[in-house]
Amino acid sequence: MGTQQRGGVTIRDVARRAGVSVTAVSHAINGKGTLSAETREHIKAVAASMNYRADALARGLRRAPLGVVGFVIRPLDALGEYRPEGVDVFLRVASSAATAALDAGLGLMLLPDLTRTPLPPLALSLDGYIVMNPVRDDPVIELLRGHGIPYVTLGQDPSHPDVATWVANDDRGTRAALADLDRARVDRVTYVGGTAQDAWNLESEEIYRSWCADTGRAPVLFHLPEGAGTEGGRALVPSLLEHGAPDAIFCLTGRHAAGVAEGLAEAGVRCPEDLLLATGSDAEQARTARPAISAVDLQPEELGSALVGMLASVLDGAPPREPVLLASRYRRRGSSRRG
Repeated sequence: MGTQQRGGVTIRDVARRAGVSVTAVSHAINGKGTLSAETREHIKAVAASMNYRADALARGLRRAPLGVVGFVIRPLDALGEYRPEGVDVFLRVASSAATAALDAGLGLMLLPDLTRTPLPPLALSLDGYIVMNPVRDDPVIELLRGHGIPYVTLGQDPSHPDVATWVANDDRGTRAALADLDRARVDRVTYVGGTAQDAWNLESEEIYRSWCADTGRAPVLFHLPEGAGTEGGRALVPSLLEHGAPDAIFCLTGRHAAGVAEGLAEAGVRCPEDLLLATGSDAEQARTARPAISAVDLQPEELGSALVGMLASVLDGAPPREPVLLASRYRRRGSSRRG
């Protein structure tokens, strides 16, 4: 975070930009007065472009701490649903963060995408934010930065590599998963990643490419939108088998892996006898699959606690100089175990 002071855009800023009076802005925003439709729409467009939110209570409270922080789960915003089947890692992080916030004397509020309208009341008056898996040029991050609201992120913000206020897993779990496949003496290892431009996707793919280079393998990659879920994984199987079954598949997303496992079974490909399978996220569907799918445990409870601890430090005026990397663990299960 920089040293920008909180306060955000004022009604005077909007009036100055729009070339009208403060009263005209107030009337346009609140639907009052006798402004022409053209003038009213012009003022509202200027206010929207400046991310101005007219909330008298919020403006008053912005001068003093509320003791409440926000939590925005960007992957769930992108999915368009907040309880996707078989995905528990996000809510486990949020649950841990809520408990840690209480221990720190803070309240925690879960919020949807802050750039959608209408904006929840007081959203821009919270003391700070945790943003989970921001994407490149994330509008939520830009909104917070524009209003000078402190924030920390789960995963490095791809657009602001100089910012140190982030918590993430190290690469040990992913490397352990690939090493597990390597020990099985497999040749062709296919990677199935997501399409979101967040640090988890970008860095995991780089780890796979680096591992292929180090072990003399040719990288083979497929990408599925995260929202495709289990059905997307199942539908991808014909493409995965088009040139003969690979020896192993590493799916970054747990729901994709569960769908791939179902599609392979339908195609008569046995796992692990014919093909090994692992995933980079230990989702519920990976644990309950038959056979259970080997997975990287991202330690969500530890992530949630660390995020709150970092944000509390930022709010106290002591932002960290370095990000926090937590150990990830590889859970080897039946899908990659032979003999």
